Amino acid sequence: MPHFPGLTAYDLWKSYNDVAVVQGISFSLQPGEIVGLLGPNGAGKTTTVGMLFGTVIPSRGFVQFGPWQIPAQAAQARAQMGIVTQDDNLDPDFTVFKNLTHFAHHYRITGQAAKRRAGELLALVNLEDRATAQVEELSGGMKRRLVLARALLNHPQVVFLDEPTTGLDPDARQDFWRLVLHLKANGCGILLTTHYMDEAQRLCDRLLLLQRGRVIDEGTPTDLIARVIGREVAEVEGVSGDQLNELAQGYGAWYRAFGSGHLITLPDQNPEALWGQIEAHHPRRLLRRQANLEDVFLRLTGSVLE
Repeated sequence: MPHFPGLTAYDLWKSYNDVAVVQGISFSLQPGEIVGLLGPNGAGKTTTVGMLFGTVIPSRGFVQFGPWQIPAQAAQARAQMGIVTQDDNLDPDFTVFKNLTHFAHHYRITGQAAKRRAGELLALVNLEDRATAQVEELSGGMKRRLVLARALLNHPQVVFLDEPTTGLDPDARQDFWRLVLHLKANGCGILLTTHYMDEAQRLCDRLLLLQRGRVIDEGTPTDLIARVIGREVAEVEGVSGDQLNELAQGYGAWYRAFGSGHLITLPDQNPEALWGQIEAHHPRRLLRRQANLEDVFLRLTGSVLE
């Protein structure tokens, strides 16, 4: 895959009816890197992808992708880009194979070249045996793999994946993840939006955490967890919030009501002291586990991702 010098977003803003849905987003995406946009519905993820891809005109700011500036040169830039949107938008009148060869015409890939590229991509996404099937005969996971194959027809140097595994079962998600990691290994730059914390933690080199259109924190998954939460947390039921809050303050820990119980961070230095104090309150349920990205999001936003 040819080298590209990366994609950089500069101070992207987008307002609708004087309401800013994206506010001052800046970041870069390098070849062979997966950057994740993480946030709840309405955080501005899809609008940001639209501005990067050149289909949404920013109210302010621009994107530089190689020699092209977006939105001014969006058409030229898109010739080197691929996108998987939240909707499958496959053509139900065409077979799996025809969905690819027909769409290849958008990139002036025709005839035997289109058929050859379609065959390569069906092999890549493990759909060779479904080439003659109608779209309606495919499972949800197969449809997502076909949409990804379509996004790769033009050998893109950067691919945008907007909530690509929403609604898929765990096995289908794992299949899709393997394809994404294959693209990364071949030097493709990937921008992933997701509200699945395990997906973000598994795939992304760096994360931008979005809330109400703003980046509220960023870093590697490991860095964010260590910096915002620490190594371990305790989930507690059957102890009052006031008691746990008092314990947390005494140990410089963070406490939060969580579901039917409570969440409290255990200090990286001497976690056993606070753990023993919690045990002494004889909780109805007590779980000690490693901190994760959901804890990070809960601490930074006050809510969990749904």
